[in-house]
Amino acid sequence: MSNSELKSSSDTLGDAKFFPTDQETTRVAGGLKATIKNPNVSDEAKSNAHERLREMGTSADASADQTKKDIGQDRFSGSPEDPNAPLTQQQLGGYKATIKSNDPKVSDDAKQHAQEVLEAHDQRA
Repeated sequence: MSNSELKSSSDTLGDAKFFPTDQETTRVAGGLKATIKNPNVSDEAKSNAHERLREMGTSADASADQTKKDIGQDRFSGSPEDPNAPLTQQQLGGYKATIKSNDPKVSDDAKQHAQEVLEAHDQRA
């Protein structure tokens, strides 16, 4: 099976497109890095792995955390200052907990900000 046939068969499942999860993409990058560092792998395979990492926007020399940032999968990509920034489920849960908190240390301003962020992400407390 050629590389293009392999790529097209792995990109689709029947008629449905396959979209890898963040974790799968990170693991692919890790596997490509391992390919490059393995002395038993051919130069052609190493070259292909370098090219694929470049296409993903990272390199073999990048740390795991840097690779996640390079390929847009930084775990903490959301920004509390920008209510429209993408947030993880854990971050959204934190905003929900802020709103429901009875802790006197949580200010009304903090609760209002949390409410605005949740509304911007179509979430309710």
